[in-house]
Amino acid sequence: PVEAFLEPFVSFARYLPASAFIPLLILWAGIGELQKLLVIFIGAVFQIILMVAVTVGATRRDLVEAAYTLGARDSGIIRRVLLPSAAPEIAEILRLVLGWAWTYVIVAELIGSSSGIGHMITDSQALLNTGQIIFGIIVIGLIGLISDFLFKAFNAWLFPWKLA
Repeated sequence: PVEAFLEPFVSFARYLPASAFIPLLILWAGIGELQKLLVIFIGAVFQIILMVAVTVGATRRDLVEAAYTLGARDSGIIRRVLLPSAAPEIAEILRLVLGWAWTYVIVAELIGSSSGIGHMITDSQALLNTGQIIFGIIVIGLIGLISDFLFKAFNAWLFPWKLA
């Protein structure tokens, strides 16, 4: 019942580009860190909800039924069956969404920010400083690559039975 109620809203919201909200967020939150956090939230939360719901829904039915047979309640099913079963995939979803979130931050900085790598790139464009623009792009890529590597390593450590 909850899924049937939320699914249309989540499906609609996931097609809304986070960057389209930036002008509105600048009006509401100003130019700063809150605006960037709101862009990340808008861009990531609906994707996460949808992908986690699909992942949890793919839990083996026989495990859930066995837990019910053994007397587990709904909260126990969630805590002892659904979450442990889906945790490695949820961690992988979060790793993927981290990449999207990083993109949203840069877009927010490019469009409306007074600080950050995106802002530095925009300033460099105004000054025709292509070297600085290329440097900013390389830094973005390196930070993304390093954070992805660290997240993969953490997932491999946290879930050694899964190939990360």
